[in-house]
Amino acid sequence: MHYMDYTDVFDDEPVRQRAARPKVRRTKQESPLSDIEHGGDNPQLEAQDDPLQPFLDESWIRKVLHVVKSGKEATVYCCEGGAASGGELLAAKVYRSRNNRGFKNDSIYQEGRIVLDAHERRAVKNKSRKGREVQAGEWMSHEWETLRALHAAGAAVPRPYAQRGNALLMEYVGDQDSAAPPLHRVDLDRGDTRRLFEVAMAQIELWLTHNRVHADLSPYNVLVSRERLVFIDFPQAVDPRSNSNALALLERDIANLCRYWEQYGVRADANRISRKMWSRYIRGDL
Repeated sequence: MHYMDYTDVFDDEPVRQRAARPKVRRTKQESPLSDIEHGGDNPQLEAQDDPLQPFLDESWIRKVLHVVKSGKEATVYCCEGGAASGGELLAAKVYRSRNNRGFKNDSIYQEGRIVLDAHERRAVKNKSRKGREVQAGEWMSHEWETLRALHAAGAAVPRPYAQRGNALLMEYVGDQDSAAPPLHRVDLDRGDTRRLFEVAMAQIELWLTHNRVHADLSPYNVLVSRERLVFIDFPQAVDPRSNSNALALLERDIANLCRYWEQYGVRADANRISRKMWSRYIRGDL
């Protein structure tokens, strides 16, 4: 690993307290696909045509089982896989409209992304309704392309299967009983914390090697499944070759994870890690 000289493990016992999770009232709603339970902080879905029908028509999925989570950016469903996917459980991520997403400063992440069609480029520049639709679609396709590139590179990300309209179909991380929990809800084994920290740093470096910075990394979008980490939520990922904010976003990603692991006695210099990693990237040493 590249980070052993940056870390020092304390002898102190790790902090294991977790804030009590608020109870959420769940209600049944009619879905175009099936009667499923809508959970999460924002269970009301936007009115829209059925975004998952293409996956049904193409036999990627057989049916929707339940909602995994619902947030400002998207709603994620657990689906039973169809013939085209080999019957495995899949996660269908349905994106919300640009106006309802949580990223307020889209320009930070959009810098360097190119709209090839001249008419669409003018619409984006003029901030017309068509332009907003183009940007929303680009946000969705960007995560699809990022997942494809990183999965092909061997990164610990869900395998992407298909993208149709405003929905993305990918590997489901978890089992029949429940989805894999995010890092912030897990009490890690003290004996495994340093290894997992090094795994996380190595993943960030692997993404950077393939010209990607996650740009919104935190314990909320790292899943823990069978003692391994799986990294999710890449729509805002940036290319450091064309985005001037890449270094600052890389520093923020690493700092967020260093703060999390600090409670387990893993002490790391986030600034030193990010600067050294960036320096190696610029020199072509990764």
